[in-house]
This record gives sequence, C-alpha cells and structure tokens, in this order.
Amino acid sequence: MSKFNSFGRSAGVLLNISSLPGEYGIGCFSKDADAFVDLIADMGFHWWQILPITAIGPGNSPYSGRSAFAGNRLYICPAELEAIGLLSAEEAAACKYLGEPYSADYNFAKLNAEKYLRLAFGRIGDDYRRDMQTFREREAYWIEDYALFEVLSGEYSTSWWKWEEPLRRRDKSALDRVRESEKQDIDFYVFEQYEFFREWSALKQRINRRGVSIIGDLPFYVSPDSADVWAHPDCFQLDENCFLKAIAGVPPDAFSKTGQVWGNPLYDFTNMKKDSYKWWRQRISHCLKLYDALRLDHFRAFYNYFSIPAKDYATAEKGHWELGPADDLLSLVRDENPSAVFIAEDLGDIDEACRAYIDGTGIPTMRVFQFGFDGTSSPHIPFRYGLNTVAYTGTHDNNTTLGWLYELNDGAREYALRYSGFSGPGWGAGGPDCKSVKAIIHTLMMSSASLIVLPYQDMLGYGADTRMNIPGESEGNWVYRLPYHLMSTVDRDFFLDQIRTYGRHGGGIA
Repeated sequence: MSKFNSFGRSAGVLLNISSLPGEYGIGCFSKDADAFVDLIADMGFHWWQILPITAIGPGNSPYSGRSAFAGNRLYICPAELEAIGLLSAEEAAACKYLGEPYSADYNFAKLNAEKYLRLAFGRIGDDYRRDMQTFREREAYWIEDYALFEVLSGEYSTSWWKWEEPLRRRDKSALDRVRESEKQDIDFYVFEQYEFFREWSALKQRINRRGVSIIGDLPFYVSPDSADVWAHPDCFQLDENCFLKAIAGVPPDAFSKTGQVWGNPLYDFTNMKKDSYKWWRQRISHCLKLYDALRLDHFRAFYNYFSIPAKDYATAEKGHWELGPADDLLSLVRDENPSAVFIAEDLGDIDEACRAYIDGTGIPTMRVFQFGFDGTSSPHIPFRYGLNTVAYTGTHDNNTTLGWLYELNDGAREYALRYSGFSGPGWGAGGPDCKSVKAIIHTLMMSSASLIVLPYQDMLGYGADTRMNIPGESEGNWVYRLPYHLMSTVDRDFFLDQIRTYGRHGGGIA
C-alpha cells in the first residue's frame, strides 16, 4: 500500500461546516460542531470530510473563493467572541437567527458577521493584539495582500482588473498610500483572519482528541477576482492588460455536447517553475496545517489541463489539452510534506496516459457508487474497488443516493438495488430507516476500499431536496443545513454495527 494511504480500514462522514446546525443562520465553529463530532465518533467514524473553508466568492461557492489562503469569516462564532470578552452576552444573543433552520441564510450571515466582527475588533486588548501580530508576521506571505485586496474591493465595488491602473498593476507607491490611509481597515481584515484560524485551531484540537481526523478539500483552480490573481499575476495566464488569455473547463463529452466553461484563470506553469512553484507549495503546505488529510480536487490537471481561449469562451469546443507540472511539482510537495496524506479526485473521463500518471503517484483515488451503474465497465462498481481507494455513495456534486435512485430508469435502479442485496417493495421510503440506501451503504462497508465516506444526508436517507450542489447551476447551491433535532435521528446502532462487522474501526491519523 502506498505511503500516501494512511487511512487503514476506516469510515468517514461528509458534511460541510456551513451545513452544521446552529443559532446563527449558517453552520460555524460553534458547540454544534463538537456535538456533531461526538455523534459520529460514538458510531465508530474516524474521519470527517469538509468542503473548502476559504473565503467564499460568487454564488457562495467554496470552490470559487476570494483567496486560496484566507478563511471564511462566516464560520467565526459569536459565542466564541463572547467567551473571550469581545462581545457582550446581549450582543451575542442579538446575532441569533430566527428563520427556518433547514438552509443556510448567506445574506443574513454576511450582514451579521460584518456587525459583530466590527464590534469585536474595536475591543481587542494588548494581549490579543500581540498574538494577532505574531500571526500576522507568520502569515505575511499571503495575509497582507489579502487584507489590502479586501479594502480595495470594498472601496471600488468592482473586480480588481477594473481598478485604477496603479492599483491594478500594484504600483508600490500607490499601494503604500492605501496602506497608510486605510491602516485601520487593513488591521480589521487581519483581525478577522486571526480570529478565524484561532477558532479553527481550537476546534480541530477538540475534534482530534475525540479520535476524529479531518479531510480538507483543495480546489485546483482559483477565482479570477481573487487576492491570489491580483497579487501574483505572473503565476497566471494574463495578457498585458491583466485580462485572462485562457480559461479552465472540460471538453465536449457524453454529458455536454459543447463541454463546460468554468471561467477560472489558468496557471502559467512555465513561469511558476522559475521559483520552484513557490505559490503552489505554500498553498499546499498551508492546507496541510489545517487538516489531517487533503483531497486534491481535479487531480488530473496536475498531469494535463484543458485550456479554452478566453476570446472563444462561449463553449469549450475550441479548447485543447496542455501539460501540467506533474512530478516537477508533486515531488517538491512530497519532499516538504513527507507525512502528508492525500486523496486524488480522479473523477470524469480520464485517458490512458493520464490514468497511468495518477495511478503511478500512489495517491488513493476516488470511487463513487452512483457512477457504477451506467451500463459500462465502470471502475465505480464496488467489486472493482482496490485497497488504495476512497469510496463514496456520492459526493457534494451528486444527488443524494435516494434522490439518485428516483432519477434512474427502472432497469438501472433494479440492477443497483439487486447488486446491493435489496429486494422487495419500499425502496423509495426515505428517512433514517431507508432500507434501500442502507443496503447501498452496507455494500460499501463490505468493499475493499480502505476508506469509505458517507454524506450525512445519505446516512439519514434524505432525498433530492437536501442536495448540496448541482454543477453548472449558479443559484440555489451550498444551502443545505442539518437542524439539530434531526441530526440525532440517525440510526446509530446500524452504523456502529456496520463499522464493527466490516473492520472499519481503524483510527484516523490525529
């Protein structure tokens, strides 16, 4: 087994921070996170997988953040600020959300965070400020640019490439003037990030003490309107006016006749190689401090990535493949992080050369039960799972498993259920005792995959109305929330028995 696979034989749960129950309109670093981890730990799970915790961008997507390094301020907990004396009990209580608990209210959470964080910032004392300064010096390689970017974004209310030219091109004297005139605001954004990482570090320590390790998620691409592209234009394929020369996507395939246009900037790997991919190495090392294992999204792009000319971006039909950094970068990452544990997201149409590269890295790859019943010789059908595999019922981009069963044609559904040992009527009856979904989970538990990861919606037998994301849809995603009173309705005895019976009680690496 690869040195990159430290999962043993174990099981994990997939639920984003934003989906946790809580009092503030969105899941956050609150006592509810501890309650969730206590629950899954008592069932025998040793891994908790979350989505990126970076500052969110358009559409509230954690995969299109304003920074590859900065944390999502919405996860900062008012109760934690009260506990250290930066909010009064009355102020923390005023932050509570009175709407329905089944979806994240991003508008409320954003307005709320702006109010309580500004209040808290105005009260920090000497000891707190001293610790914040230590953090600022340690994270200077990204946080100064991020804080300045946020200040300028607020001032101009437009994308950075539309700013005045001296600021757009990072003229030193122009930036120095902003640093002087907006010092208080810049300090506020440093405070925001210090508090985010202070709370996350404390929460992670508590989670690890419960015997649960955390799997984080690293998107391959960044948003064009981000601190990263503004601060490091030489790392990206931009023209002389700072506009994108080419953008990311995928080519036409069986799912889309014109392909997919994602719109992310592409990296200038030739230029990045000159400083040994410093930005990439810093980014991965930063993430490995936050998590116990790291899922590398769109892993195939390390080998080759699809490039679409920005001038012809209406469809992906005029795109072409370009070689990525491959082992030039990965070997440097390995040298700097010898004990790192990764998962390679290798979903989608992978050609033979790319498959050989991915498998040759030794990094565990993903298998998704829902992809195994399309009538092809799919590697996602469980009897083909190898030991160096992380298996899912579905991911954050899939329908829930019950929702997927409803979408299938009769023949495919009958095959999937028969494969999973389910027979008889009632496959569509949802809820914590959903027998069809439990049969599918049982099938994964028995498989050879070293680690299986279950979305909590599947553990509760929920339908399509609890789906997290529909790729290609710009509205209505990332809002699923798990109310506290429903979290504990999960069939604990079933999962504990499955984990014990099929030897998935191996610990995490915390």
